[in-house]
Amino acid sequence: MTVSRDQNAERIHSMKVDNSSIERVEVFTYLGTKFTNQNSIQEEIKSRLESGNACYYSVQNLLSSRLLSKNLKIKLFRNIILPVSWYGCETWSLSFRNGSRLRVFEKRVLRKVFGSKRDEVTGEWRKLHNEELRIVTPYPKLCGW
Repeated sequence: MTVSRDQNAERIHSMKVDNSSIERVEVFTYLGTKFTNQNSIQEEIKSRLESGNACYYSVQNLLSSRLLSKNLKIKLFRNIILPVSWYGCETWSLSFRNGSRLRVFEKRVLRKVFGSKRDEVTGEWRKLHNEELRIVTPYPKLCGW
């Protein structure tokens, strides 16, 4: 991939190096990380969340099982799903929107781990609120968002 400040550089479709032609691309994956010619982290985060979703759905039956303890489910979450979805997060420069997308993913999986809660007033089942998730989650946020 070539990145240039020159507006005419976009017209060049390939480069030659030692009689080898190198094709110009706008996005490529290297060691599991997506790079774009705009140097945007959006594509990388989108790719990581897609991988995290795939990992989540592969263990979804375990996370919703009543046979496993909540501590074991949280260990599955921390050791299988989070590393897939946060691979390379140390190098990300997050905007509020991207951080919010990661928090939504994390809370969605944690809601599945902890299940529904019966409302004491109405007696109906409902999802846990964010404040309740913070109380019952036995670990701090890993990347600080």
